[in-house]
Amino acid sequence: MTLTHHDRTALLRTGRWSVRYGVRALLVCAALAVLAACATVLAVGTGTYALTPLDVLRTFTGDGPPGAGFVLMDLRLPRALVALLVGFGTGVAGAVFQSLTRNPLGSPDITGFGNGASAGALVAIILFDAGDPQTAAGAVCGGLATAAAVYLLAWKRGVHGYRLVLVGIGASAVLGSATSFLYVRADIGKAAQAASWMIGSLNARDWGDVRIAALGPLLFLPVVLVYARRLALLEMGDDTAAALGVPPERTRLVLLCAGTGLTALAVAAAGPIPFVALAAPQIARRVTRATGPHLLPAGWTGALLVALADLATQRITGSALLPVGVVTGVTGGLYLAWLLRGERAGGRL
Repeated sequence: MTLTHHDRTALLRTGRWSVRYGVRALLVCAALAVLAACATVLAVGTGTYALTPLDVLRTFTGDGPPGAGFVLMDLRLPRALVALLVGFGTGVAGAVFQSLTRNPLGSPDITGFGNGASAGALVAIILFDAGDPQTAAGAVCGGLATAAAVYLLAWKRGVHGYRLVLVGIGASAVLGSATSFLYVRADIGKAAQAASWMIGSLNARDWGDVRIAALGPLLFLPVVLVYARRLALLEMGDDTAAALGVPPERTRLVLLCAGTGLTALAVAAAGPIPFVALAAPQIARRVTRATGPHLLPAGWTGALLVALADLATQRITGSALLPVGVVTGVTGGLYLAWLLRGERAGGRL
């Protein structure tokens, strides 16, 4: 195993495999991970049974105050882990979609892939009274079906980024209408359950939800990382990528499926948490100050954003009842307005 440094990049070689990464990006990931861990410690210590950060760390080692083990490990830690995993998967998915479309507005919650996963999960909840595994399967099926439909409708001698965004926005509107129809057909109990879930909430999460949230990074992150170099070449244009030996459409299709899987499983675990996929890649790009998709920095940025939003909901209300999607929706709406203004000023809209 050898490690070679070249100014701002490093090359890790082991046998026939090699990985090139930016030193600044690696440091950014480490800093974001530490900040996310700090936000998590503060979040799990917040509530009616308050714990100081030191008490939280002592409880993790089995030396906490009486009763803290149950409160922390059974009630609060699953919620915090779901926040981190959902934020990480959503951030990586946002980076994949924005890179594929070469458009900062090409995130899954704008282009309809998140809405497709939500619609699939709602069908499972309302029509089939599904549990957590069936809801996750419904979200994945809905997301993949939406991805296939958008891809086919956007196809015209290939899939152009702006065409994918425009078709996705149309699909999002259709899926929104279908979701409203499901509410009308549901009885009051299921409609209330679905409405609470659709806001994007971490309330009452358990270890089953942690397993669902972890499935996305475990299954699809390796695929995304293997195709990271090809994704970077696709940003240069299909002709350039093809000239360098990368099959554009096959690569785009694999990455589209992987990004949809990340989005769908995040939605299945916590509902659609808006604007994290939109903001995380852009924040990561500005912090790393380099070109490329920035997959891992975007993932850790998303984890930090959701962890901070979860902490804010608990500190604002004094409880965990406020859905985290309310906080990300408000802040994300302001960010989207700022982003649209920048796109218009640059002549891209």
